[in-house]
Amino acid sequence: MKIKAGIIGGAGYTGGEMLRILINHPNVEIAFVNSTSNAGNLISDVHTDLIGDTDLKFVSDISQDIDVLFLCVGHGDAKKFLAANPISDNIKIIDLSQDFRLHEKSTFEKREFVYGLPELNRDKIKSAKNIANPGCFATCIQLGLLPLAAKGLIKNEVHINATTGSTGAGQGLSATSHFSWRNNNLSIYKAFEHQHLNEISESLLQLQPSLSEALSFIPQRGAFTRGILAAMYLESDLSLEEAQNIYEAYYSAHPFTHVSRKNIDLKQVVNTNKALVHIEKHGGKLFIISIIDNLLKGASGQAVQNMNLMFGLDETAGLRLKAANF
Repeated sequence: MKIKAGIIGGAGYTGGEMLRILINHPNVEIAFVNSTSNAGNLISDVHTDLIGDTDLKFVSDISQDIDVLFLCVGHGDAKKFLAANPISDNIKIIDLSQDFRLHEKSTFEKREFVYGLPELNRDKIKSAKNIANPGCFATCIQLGLLPLAAKGLIKNEVHINATTGSTGAGQGLSATSHFSWRNNNLSIYKAFEHQHLNEISESLLQLQPSLSEALSFIPQRGAFTRGILAAMYLESDLSLEEAQNIYEAYYSAHPFTHVSRKNIDLKQVVNTNKALVHIEKHGGKLFIISIIDNLLKGASGQAVQNMNLMFGLDETAGLRLKAANF
């Protein structure tokens, strides 16, 4: 028996990535892919790289004959969708928007959403019926800081500079997503105020309840399509060896997050569900680099990882993906 999956919002970036993974997932059958703007069109006419991989068409209706529903919709739209389309209690929901990530917003009618970062909440995810998939910046930054928080070792302000690719802004056109503006360019936005700071703070407080230090986050738009690189530092008494041992021990049971003792670059993780973390010590400062693919470990790949955990599958099923290293 295969898990029957439905996808809402299948025409966008995260919906397309979800399709690319699930078409080749050994334990999943795609029951339907909903897109109101593309109903009746072949999926391969929209996601043209899938020619030869699927004959599925987008549909406008929603079947209840599924086991799991992926909401690949914009922020604010998941809650609207569920309000307008009652979904059977027997169907598990994985939401990729930000609608249910924060504790105060994690309940919708009778549904309780668990924050879906496996490296933080794996046991809760295994027994969950509903998942709020983390944000892409939030995933990358948390994976750089969780081991310290777990030991109560964030004792000073954390300075974070992180750069994301253009796909992080979604498929809708805007002044800052056009090639002519984005190419050969670099810009800062939402300095100190990015919305992902709230979920990052909640996760760190879950591990280190006494945490009161500031997270100073400067997000940047990069002139590339995929990936996030976060560079972080804080004052720390740890030696480099002590820090490396803490990180390696924390991630030893997690198949997608790895600590590299050599410097890292985005091409090592692009097109994969991997996260890599590298640590350095410079005087009294602990310097941490964390990298992910924003559409995979930062979105659709992590959503499938969560699905695997929820249904008792191999956590890596369908996610053994090859990096585009050159």
